[in-house]
Amino acid sequence: MEVSRREGCEMTKLSVGKIRGLQQISTPEGVFTMCAMDHRGSLKAMIEKEQLDDNVDYQELVEHKLELCSTLAPHVSAVLLDPNYGAAQCITGGVLPGYTGLLISIEATGYESDPQGRITTLLDGWSVEKIKRMGGSAVKILVYYRPDLAEVASKQLKTIQMVAKDCLQYDIPFLVEPKTYATEGEDTKSSHFSTRKPSLVIETARQVTSLPIDVLKAEFPADIEYETNREKLLQFCQQLNEASQVPWVILSAGVDYETFREEVKIACRAGASGFLGGRAIWQEAIHFADKKERVKFLSTTVADRLKELAEIAAKYAVPWYRKFGIEANNLTVIQENWYRSY
Repeated sequence: MEVSRREGCEMTKLSVGKIRGLQQISTPEGVFTMCAMDHRGSLKAMIEKEQLDDNVDYQELVEHKLELCSTLAPHVSAVLLDPNYGAAQCITGGVLPGYTGLLISIEATGYESDPQGRITTLLDGWSVEKIKRMGGSAVKILVYYRPDLAEVASKQLKTIQMVAKDCLQYDIPFLVEPKTYATEGEDTKSSHFSTRKPSLVIETARQVTSLPIDVLKAEFPADIEYETNREKLLQFCQQLNEASQVPWVILSAGVDYETFREEVKIACRAGASGFLGGRAIWQEAIHFADKKERVKFLSTTVADRLKELAEIAAKYAVPWYRKFGIEANNLTVIQENWYRSY
């Protein structure tokens, strides 16, 4: 059986390797409860700001990754780590449980400036093949994306398409995180930008998921401080759900925890398959200079937050396989001697 995943595009199978990877990063019920800790430049900046020290080095960043992973990984279906300071280090450090899925970033931190917008580049010396070889469950890429900037959007789509092709070759799930941004003269906190945000996020989902990706890591399609009408927020998320041709999860974008908790509830009620949150869940831990205090905060307050979010997702989220119109016990049909052509 072939599962149709694109309208007007080539039919693609939900392959064995992709199925297994999606199972690894979700709960047994098919819901994504994932924690992002792949921050690099932003984490370094956060630590330097708190410590008033511009010399945060490699080992200090690794230690923070080890702390985050050791305390939080047991409470989620998967963690998102970077190759620079986190993925291999958390595996060899023995802090990533075997039952927790592992997503790994493939992009370089930051972006290239272009007269028309922002361009994502892949991390030099890193690849889908290496992520698969080291035991990663899925590949993730962050792309800054404005659907109204056609030239730059086309470049970003080509990058996504290139990585998607490699993920098909190595049979590993591909998660894409498009992020809206302000162009010159715009202010993301202005009422004008807040009014435009829903259409930008929804159209981005439509364009990005027309490619052979597996999970969309989507922004909340509104500024919850600007738009306070919960029914409108639910409608925006429902429109996002209709636009996305693949399962989607909500990202946190560094908002405060209470805001993110509300966004997760609204998004899951509208069709999201869970969440992939980062700083909104654990960012206050950086305020503690003492390691014991940081670990205590992570293992109590932050762990409790993850449990609360997981309960919300379990109650409202749509299992990822239902977005593909299939059932948990019949994800694809395996023919006799399938392995010969695999």
